[in-house]
Amino acid sequence: MKTAPVINHDAKDFGIICRDFKWVVPEYLNLAQDLCDKYADEPERVALLFEDENGREQKLNFGQLIELSNKFANVLQSLGVNRGDRISVIMGQRPETLIAHIGIYKIGAIALPLSVLFQKDALSFRLQDSEAKVVVIGGEDADKIRDLVDGLPHLQKRIIVGEPQAGSEIGFWKAMEKASSDFHCCETKANDPALLIYTSGTTGPPKGALHAHRFLIGHFPGFELSHNLFPKDADVFWSPADWAWGGGLFDALFPCLHYGAPTLAFREGKFNPEKVLHMMNKYKIRNSFIWPTGLKMIRQIKDIRSSYPSLSLRSIAAGGEPMGEEVVRWAEEELGVTINEIFGQTEANYMIGNCSAIFKVKAGAMGKPYPGHHVDVIDEGGNPKKAGEVGEVVMKRPDPVLFLGYWRNEEATRKKFLGDWWLTGDLARKDEDGYFWYVGRKDDIICSGGYRIGPSEIENCLMKHPAVGQAAAVGSPDPTRGEIVKAFIKLSDAGYEPSEDLKKQLQEHVKKHLAFYEYPREIEFIDEFPMTTTGKVQRAQLKQREIERKKASALNPVTA
Repeated sequence: MKTAPVINHDAKDFGIICRDFKWVVPEYLNLAQDLCDKYADEPERVALLFEDENGREQKLNFGQLIELSNKFANVLQSLGVNRGDRISVIMGQRPETLIAHIGIYKIGAIALPLSVLFQKDALSFRLQDSEAKVVVIGGEDADKIRDLVDGLPHLQKRIIVGEPQAGSEIGFWKAMEKASSDFHCCETKANDPALLIYTSGTTGPPKGALHAHRFLIGHFPGFELSHNLFPKDADVFWSPADWAWGGGLFDALFPCLHYGAPTLAFREGKFNPEKVLHMMNKYKIRNSFIWPTGLKMIRQIKDIRSSYPSLSLRSIAAGGEPMGEEVVRWAEEELGVTINEIFGQTEANYMIGNCSAIFKVKAGAMGKPYPGHHVDVIDEGGNPKKAGEVGEVVMKRPDPVLFLGYWRNEEATRKKFLGDWWLTGDLARKDEDGYFWYVGRKDDIICSGGYRIGPSEIENCLMKHPAVGQAAAVGSPDPTRGEIVKAFIKLSDAGYEPSEDLKKQLQEHVKKHLAFYEYPREIEFIDEFPMTTTGKVQRAQLKQREIERKKASALNPVTA
């Protein structure tokens, strides 16, 4: 028994679908019950397909997921974890990640997913700010945490998927062997907190977006439409999106579990388009969420249809960065799929998008507001913009997909609302047909390869290097990634000179302390920064200079 769709799949008029749609949010709701336990009568239904880096294959059905997540919930309770405690999960696409998430929700705790790409500084801030009580981490990444323990007074236990070391470390599977498989999922209200995901900030450290159990309900209409009336028989889903981010959890794994459709997981490391096509061909993947940079990399592969004859894609959703018309045309010709571009944020996801099965996709457009979401484009006074005019994209509350607020940061939360409008910080225009067209960011967020990167954390990291006196990071236009991180550096008085070797040193410095996707792919040494009268670096001027430089380079690559 698959979960019934929330929209009328027989209706072919998008306006009627939106008009007739009503949110149904129960008073009590627990993610573990919705994603897992409701399939107790269908224990053999496949929840997850997994292939590790050595090619070993594994299937996890709902019966196993219920039993193992019950065991993990009992493990957490035996460690003194209570409702509302933060439990960090630092693992990629693997069964233990899913088991941990479901077990966390069963006891009413709050899951804190963190990327395995994070290095020590990035992990330290998020674990400290959230006051995480327990960390669940793969053995291959455990050293990152071991070196941080002394600075994390709230962290009591480390659960290692692998070989634990002495002290407060516990072996994941060894603890599971001793745990009971009986557990009654705790009763939580739909508005109780369930998930904490950190998002990049532009003027300060990252902020934790706190979501309630109800947030998943807000994804259903968009997910069904962006995957052309999902689910259908034989649908199998895979996405390269990391399960530490909203894209991997909200746009892929969780909705599939809700509908009872299998998801493929594999640890691919760096995105490899040949491996991606091989896996989609092997497992007959029908649906995928892939960010535009990944699609552009796949586009470089020749003779896809003849090389991967079992490729049977039915739908592709893409988001996280602008895609462009050429990629849409290529996918239709080479993959036989019209890409449904979508738009959302960590705080309020899946609010706008396309559905080629219902209405025409305009290549390059973000799409239309999905049913149930009141979205518009406004000016700074909150007044709706006319068709063709650029303004800020906003969504009206209440809406089940909207977060509860930033973790212990009421001021930052308040600044993101204008009355009942949630301010996305993204600029767009709306055409006469109701399609939204992306223009850019109001702030300094860098959108690169599907990642949303805040400049502040990169600048702070660079400033820790003795060569750096002052730093500013901006997004520089890039044909593949949309933008790349570019750092402008004013050297300190410590005797360093500009050089290619120093650029490499600074790049490695950022990779070591943050994440590889945050390192500046370009570095320029400058003598002075453009400043405001209050002494702030004008990143907008630096970014505009980059845009003009790249345009000039494209027009005259020899002399630019």
